[in-house]
Amino acid sequence: MLLLLLLTSAFALLPWAGAGRIIGGREAKRHSRPYMAYLIIQHGSGTSACGGFLIRPDAVLSAAHCADEIGIVNITVILGAHNINDREQSQQRVLAKDWVIHPNYSPVGFRNDIMLVKLDTEAKINKYVRLISIPSHKESVRTGAACKVAGWGLISVTRKKTDVLREVELKVQKEEICQHQFQNYQQQSMICVGDASNEKLVYDGDSGGPLVCNRKAHGIVSHRHKYCLFPEVFTRISFFEPWIHKQLKRFALQEVPGSPSSD
Repeated sequence: MLLLLLLTSAFALLPWAGAGRIIGGREAKRHSRPYMAYLIIQHGSGTSACGGFLIRPDAVLSAAHCADEIGIVNITVILGAHNINDREQSQQRVLAKDWVIHPNYSPVGFRNDIMLVKLDTEAKINKYVRLISIPSHKESVRTGAACKVAGWGLISVTRKKTDVLREVELKVQKEEICQHQFQNYQQQSMICVGDASNEKLVYDGDSGGPLVCNRKAHGIVSHRHKYCLFPEVFTRISFFEPWIHKQLKRFALQEVPGSPSSD
């Protein structure tokens, strides 16, 4: 999914874009990232796709800008996939029962770019479909940490597509780099990530996927400059951990018959 926002600065008109294409990476080992989810989002003007990741059998995290469309009809979540265009026996396709975009999400600078998706039925946890942990509210990832991102997005600037899950290793950068490049960068809720050589990056189609560091999902693929491939900005999950758990509790209440939050 691609979003273009034009923001006026003192020196130039800066185009922004959702991030997401795995460039300079490699095909992931089949089912080596069983927490990965592929979101098919249907809305009035057609369909779009994003990444996501399973944090509870009934809940997937993704980016808010993936569902920032008018007239969304439904979201289908595919789990256990390697080749997204093949009906693999490992795949589980589940409709979303509900989805919640952070109330303070803003497309201007992609602030609070996080969404939680409630699955209509719980995923069956097995060797192909598993959960990934998220950090606590006070937990952080250090500058220089080598992390990995995976997705089914485009794999080149010429818009070459991939059917199979690909992955790339990226380093967490100093906050000052993103503060200089992004007018709306917020250190507490965002992570500055990328490969300074521009040989490795994420781009169109992988938005919503996780930045995995030390086996935890510390970030969510969010945005970058359209014409400047380094650095890239990820949503900092630890900052939103209290909000995530509040929504998970609300989802749980929906399952209790007769509760105020149930259907």
